[in-house]
Order: sequence, then C-alpha cells, then structure tokens
Amino acid sequence: MEPGIYFDISNEDYHRGPGISKSQLDDIAVSPAIYQWRKNAPVDEEKTAALDLGTALHCLLLEPEEFSKRFQIGPEVNRRTAAGKEKEKEFFDRCEAEGVTPITHDDNRKLKLMRDSAMAHPIARWMLEALGESEASIYWNDRDTDVLSRCRPDKIITDFNWCVDVKSTADIIKFQKDFYSYRYHVQDAFYSDGYESHFHETPTFAFLAVSTSIDCGRYPVQVFIMDQQAKDAGREEYKRNIHTFAECLSRNEWPGIATLSLPFWAKELRNE
Repeated sequence: MEPGIYFDISNEDYHRGPGISKSQLDDIAVSPAIYQWRKNAPVDEEKTAALDLGTALHCLLLEPEEFSKRFQIGPEVNRRTAAGKEKEKEFFDRCEAEGVTPITHDDNRKLKLMRDSAMAHPIARWMLEALGESEASIYWNDRDTDVLSRCRPDKIITDFNWCVDVKSTADIIKFQKDFYSYRYHVQDAFYSDGYESHFHETPTFAFLAVSTSIDCGRYPVQVFIMDQQAKDAGREEYKRNIHTFAECLSRNEWPGIATLSLPFWAKELRNE
C-alpha cells in the first residue's frame, strides 16, 4: 500500500488491510501477543450481527445516504401479544436473509432524537454539514520507524483542516474522564500526524460526543478538543507503542505473559 489518501476503500477492506492502526496500537500497549491474538482469533459472526447503536448513529450522522442500505427499520409492534412477537420475528428473519442490520421501531425513534439533538448544537451541526469527506483512508510511513500506518477519520474538512470523530457515550460527564482510559488522546495525536503527512497541515481534531442516555428529557451533545498537554502525551504514547511494534516485527517475536499481583486491599498486605 502506497502512502496517500484513498476514498474508495470499504470499511471491511480497510480493517483487514495493511498498516498499523490506532486500535492495533491499543492492543500493542496491552501486549504484542494480544495484537496477534486479535488478528487471528475467529469472530463469532452471530454475536456481532446485533445492532450497535453507536455504529447506526455514526452512519446516520455521517453517511445518511448509506443508512437505508445497511439498516432496516422494524414495524411498531406490541411485544406483549403473540401477533406482535410473530411480526417482529418475521422482520428479523427478513433482515437476516437480506444481509442488513435490523433496527426496532423504538431504537429508530431514539436514533432520530439523537441525530436531531446533534443537529441542534451549532458547532456539531457545522461539522456535520460542512463540505468534507467521510471515511477516507489515510496511509503514511511513520517518521521514526518507517512502519506503514493508517487511519480512517470519521470526517475530514480540508477547507478548514478539521478532523471529526463521532463518539456515542452513555454519560457525557464520564466521557470527560474516561477518554484517557480509551486512549482518545492517542487517537488525536496518531490521526493528526496521519493527516499532516498528506496535507502538510496540523488539523483541529474534534470529538463530537452524543449521549445515548437522556438527561432532563434530551440526549446531551458536546464537542471536545484536547489541550496541548493531552496531545503531547498521546503522541509520546503512540510513538512508544509503534517502536514496540517495529521491534516485534523485525524479530518476529510477540511476547505477552501477564503478571497477577495481589490487589492493594488483600489481607496479606495489611501489615506491610
């Protein structure tokens, strides 16, 4: 794969294609063995076929023209009746036969409210409506290790050098703390470097967070950017991970034995 930006790579081809991604660097951060395990372990397709509300929202906000191709909306049914249960079962069976993801009437109502809530936020609305490219794939060689790297921003707005990432969250207040555990600061730095490798501009990287939980009758929406300290920490972390990956690749060795230690509250540690 040559470095550059590609607009015609499917999501499936991107994820099984060459190059190290941010999510794979997350695995490397746990252990190189976990990276290899995730690449090679079989996936139970039946367990992954159910609706992921975040994936559906992502499509509805960023690729609305694709929504009806990937998802089907179910009828309004009364699940307390045999007729209602049968009608819903027929809907699910039809979706399975057609290879699309079913969305129940209730989930569709929720999705539309979440979409409309996002559009009610002026900055979020601008990001979603601005001229740009969704799901473009960017490939570049890491400057320090020459490792082929890749990212797939939810949306790039090149006229203003913005990268947008849509996140669904159960709690926007917790999102402001949990971003560190999810390594979103690493994502910011990694994607920003990928964008800069092609466009030669440092982008504004923004997270559009949409809550899946109601607060005072509404689904909260907020736009976040990282401060410089978080960006620098993210870059330092991903550089450490990519150096580990490069070393494992050169040696074809993928260590990963985890150590179990007594928890801080263990009775054996009370007198120490």
